[in-house]
Order: sequence, then C-alpha cells, then structure tokens
Amino acid sequence: MSQQDSKSHFFLFLILGSIGLLTPFAIDMYLPAMPNIAQDFGIDSGLVQGTLTAYTAGFAIGQLLHGPLADSYGRRPVMLLGTVFFAITSVICATTTSIDALLYTRFAQGFAGAASAVVVQAVVRDMFNREDFARAMSFITLVITISPLLAPMVGGHLAVWFGWRSIFTTLAIVACLVLVAVFFKIPETLAPENKQPLRFKTTMINYYKLFTNPVAFGLIFCGAFSFGGMFAFITAGSFVYIGIFGVKPEMFGYLFALNVIGMVVMTSFNGKAVRKMGSHWMLRFGLSCQTLAGVVLFACWLFGWGLWVIVPCVILFVGTISIIGSNSMGLLLNNYPAMAGTASSLAGTLRFGTGAVVSAVIAVSPSGYLWPMVFAMFGCAVISLSSYWLLSRKA
Repeated sequence: MSQQDSKSHFFLFLILGSIGLLTPFAIDMYLPAMPNIAQDFGIDSGLVQGTLTAYTAGFAIGQLLHGPLADSYGRRPVMLLGTVFFAITSVICATTTSIDALLYTRFAQGFAGAASAVVVQAVVRDMFNREDFARAMSFITLVITISPLLAPMVGGHLAVWFGWRSIFTTLAIVACLVLVAVFFKIPETLAPENKQPLRFKTTMINYYKLFTNPVAFGLIFCGAFSFGGMFAFITAGSFVYIGIFGVKPEMFGYLFALNVIGMVVMTSFNGKAVRKMGSHWMLRFGLSCQTLAGVVLFACWLFGWGLWVIVPCVILFVGTISIIGSNSMGLLLNNYPAMAGTASSLAGTLRFGTGAVVSAVIAVSPSGYLWPMVFAMFGCAVISLSSYWLLSRKA
C-alpha cells in the first residue's frame, strides 16, 4: 500500500470512527448533568435516568430497521438521513421544557443514531476484504470505545460552564460536522447488483436465516458475550475498585484509563497481524486471552489475590474487545455480502442487548461483593469462546 493510500484510508477510518462516536457521546456526555436536569425540571432523578433507557430502546429498535434499509436503498442515504435527524433531535433536546418531551425526543435521537452505527460496518465491509475489514474495524472500535472515557469529562465541563442544554447543542454541532464529512468524503459503497428489495417478509426471512445459521449465530454471540463481559466491568468496576479495595475516587479514572491503553496496544497488534495471520487466528487469540483473564479473575475471587492481580486481568479482558469484535464481524459479513446491513443490525442489537442484560443482572446482584462482576466476566468469556469453537470455527 502506498503512503498516499495509507493516508487516504486513515482519513476514511477517522470519519467512520467519528460517525460511530455519536452514540457513545449521546449516552455518556450528559451523565454528569443528570442532577442538573432533574433540578431544572423539578423532578425525581429516576425520571431523568429514564431518558437514558429511552435512548437505548430507540437505538436497539432502530438497528433492526436501518440495516435492511441500507441493503435496499444504499448505505449513503441511510447514513445521511440518520445523521440529519440525529442533529435535529439534538437541537430539540436542547430546547425541551418538560421531561416527557425529553423522553420522547431521546427515543427519537436513539432511533436516528442507530442508522450510522449500523451502516458504518456495512460500508467497511463493502470497501475491504475480510482481513482489511478487521484492521479497519479495530481502529473504528477503538475510537468508539475510547469515547465513553472522554464524553463524561467533556459533558461535565460543558454543564458547569454553559448549562446542561449546551451538551445537546454540542452533539448537534458534532453531527453537522460528521454530516459534511460523509457528504463529501464517503461514496455509495453498495453495488447496484447487491441491492435487495425492501419487503417486510424478506427482512424477517433474512433475520431468520442469520439467527438459525449455526456459523452466523456463533459469530454474533461470540462478539455479543465478549461485549457483555466488558459491560459487567463498566457496571460494577467502580464499586469493586473503590468500595471493596479502597481506591480513591480520583484515582479510579487512572485505573480505567489503563484499559484504554490495553485496547490501544491490542488494536495496534491486530491491525499489523491480521493480514499475516488471518481473522480466524486473531479471533482465537483474542478469545483465548479473554478467557485466560476470566479464569484468573475467578481465581482472584477464590483465593483472595487482591487488586493488583485483578487490574491486569481486567486490562487484558477489555483490551481484547476490539480484536474479538472486529474479526467476528469480519467473518460474519464476509459470508453475507448482499445483506451486510441486515447482519450488522442484528449483531448490533444483540450485542447491546446482551450488554444490557448482563448489566441488569449485575445491578440486581448483592452489592459490596466481588463475585457478581467476576462471575459475569468469567461466564461471558466462556460462552464467547464456546460459541466460536462449537459453531463458527469452520466459517
């Protein structure tokens, strides 16, 4: 690959990564401002937390629809319209005067945000072969995963300096910048011969085909449970580090940042090694590392090994997310080029659905104990590894 091609691909990945960060920013950026929103509206904090549920629900439902639309009408129209409506709903969120209006608008914002999240993977699949797909998605996944680390800090400062409404105004501005980049730099990538007529029955049949195909089923849940294990840490990590092991709250962010460093290292390794070793080898490597981390975490709980064994295990577990996610999706979409959007939407819905279920299980488990997080991460790693070896290793 020439130096010019490398720069062109890097710029393309940067745009696609920017599209992907819209949802993490929309979810995490306003978390620090929730008490301010409750105070401004004069309501209970639980109602404000419901706006997060509304966004997630809209996002999950939207993925199921936008994928088939992208397979029928092309990637570009769905991406452009989704980003336009995301910007519009962000402006409406910034001007709402009641919690009910904010709830409905957040649902619509999540629905719109799902369009770009689904189409990004299909665009990359259209443009690159299997190994290059994994390399590209590693970078994009890294951008998306780092976003939740930055979003609360940005949102917190905006809320203090300009008020909570400025957070949604900022989201609208970012969406407009992304829209301009997509309009001028992202071409239509779906070949005309690969377009499929949009029929509800056909869409349901395509979902059924994916869900009942053992290889596709295994690859989808391989990525979904790996992602779910990370959600277990996100849900319980602060309580474990601070509440059980006495880490100071201001130090937790630094320990969390180590996970991001681990992901950067693993993503870089995946980008360099996947062309030589192939997606299957890289996926097996990622799953093996994650399972090893899960086993040692279980041993930490069993033998009381302490924080400084747990931290490296969590870094290894979270660090392999991009390897597993990018290579499992590369193998999945390589088998379904004509309905990559549909496959991507189903995988995305089940990935976030699995993460939500794992998070809910952690939330209702007894607090003040290490075992809920450890059991969840260990169990997710084992299920993820089993999904690959039992169903998908011959993909």
